[in-house]
Amino acid sequence: MTKDPIDKLLDDAQSGKSLFKNREVLHFTFIPDVILHREDEQKKVTQSLLPLLKKSRPSNLLVYGKPGTGKTLVVKKVLGKIQERVKDNSFPIQLLYANAKEETTLYGLLVKLGRQLGLTSQKELPSTGLSISEVFNRIISVIEKNSLNTVFVIDEIDYLVELVSKSGKDVFYSLTRANERLKKGTLTLIGISNDLTFKERLDPRVLSSLSEEEVIFTNYTVGQINEILEERIKVAFIPDTVDQAALNLCSAMSGQEHGDARRAIDLLRVAGEIAEREQSDTVKEAHIRRASLKMEEDKETTALNSYPLHEKLLILAVMKASGNTTGEIYQSYKNLCKITRQKELTQRRITQMLSEIEMTGLITGKIIHQGMHGRTKKFNLTLNADIVKKAFKEDLALEDLL
Repeated sequence: MTKDPIDKLLDDAQSGKSLFKNREVLHFTFIPDVILHREDEQKKVTQSLLPLLKKSRPSNLLVYGKPGTGKTLVVKKVLGKIQERVKDNSFPIQLLYANAKEETTLYGLLVKLGRQLGLTSQKELPSTGLSISEVFNRIISVIEKNSLNTVFVIDEIDYLVELVSKSGKDVFYSLTRANERLKKGTLTLIGISNDLTFKERLDPRVLSSLSEEEVIFTNYTVGQINEILEERIKVAFIPDTVDQAALNLCSAMSGQEHGDARRAIDLLRVAGEIAEREQSDTVKEAHIRRASLKMEEDKETTALNSYPLHEKLLILAVMKASGNTTGEIYQSYKNLCKITRQKELTQRRITQMLSEIEMTGLITGKIIHQGMHGRTKKFNLTLNADIVKKAFKEDLALEDLL
C-alpha cells in the first residue's frame, strides 16, 4: 500500500533530525544583543535621540542605506533601550512604527500610526471615510491630550513620497510642523530610506525641517557578512551543521551582489530548510545555490501575484506583443481585454502603468531613436516567460491566455 505523501512528509519531519536549534534567529525581526560592524552608526543614532532622556524633543532624523545594511535593526534597538530607561519616569514616550511600502494609501499609513496611539475603535478612527487632515488632527489630539512624546518611525519613507504624490496631500509638511501646533507633548519623525535621492522629490519647505540630522549606513563587505553569519549560526544551528564552504559561498553571493546582510541571513535559513528536508547532515554549497534560485523565483512570483488584473494583462501583453513599442503593447493589451471580456483602459493610463511596472524591475524600457520618425520607447520582460505563466496560472480570469 502506497503511503500518503502528506503523512510521509510529516513522519520524516517528526522522526528526522533537525539542523536548527533556534530558527527565529534567522528571521529579519530578530534583534541580536550585539549588532556587528555598526558601532559608529549606533553611536550617531543614539546621540541624535539623547534629548529623550533629558525630557526634551530630539531633532528629526533620516537614516539612509541600501537594503540589509542594518538601518531598521539599529533604530529599533536604540529606541528600545531608551524606552526601557524612561518607562518609570514622568516623561511618557510612545514609539510608533510603520513601513510605508506595506501601505497602499496615505490614509492607511496614518490609521496604522493612530491605532498604535490607542485610536482602536472605528468611531475614534474609521478605516475609511475621513479626510487626511482629519485623521492627522485626531492623531495630534491624542498626543496633546495625553502629553505624549511620540516618535514616528517610518520605514522605507521614500514610498511615503509616492503615497503623498498619489493623494495630493503633503503629510510631510504636517508631520514636520506638528510641534508648532502641540501645546503638550511632542512629535519626532525618524525616516528610514533605501533611496539616497528621495529628498529631491520633496517640497523645499519640508526639506530643512525633515532632515535635521542624517546617518548614512554603508554596505557590508563580504568579510563583515561572513562574521555576522558566523554569529547567527552559533545560535541558530546545531553545532557543526553548516559547512565552512557553504558559509563562505553565502557571504560571497550576498556581499558581492548587494552587501545585504538580511539577504545573506535569509539565504542561509532557506538553505538550512532545504538541507533539513533532505535529511542532510550538513548545509552544503549546493543547498546555498538552490536556495538562491528559489528565493529569486519566489520574489518574482510574489511580485507578479500582487498585481491587479489590468497590470497582469499588461505584463502578458508585453510578453505576447508582436513588437515592443508602447503602441504595439497597447494593441496586444486590447486583444487580451477582448478575450477576457474586460473593459480596456486608455492608452494614456496604460503608458503610465508601463512606467510604474518598469520601476519594479519586472520590465525594462529603452528609448529608441528612429531618425525622422522621432523617438519611441521599447519594453521587454526581464523575467523568463515560464515564471510569468506559473505565477498567473492560479488566476481564473487569465486561464484562456496562458
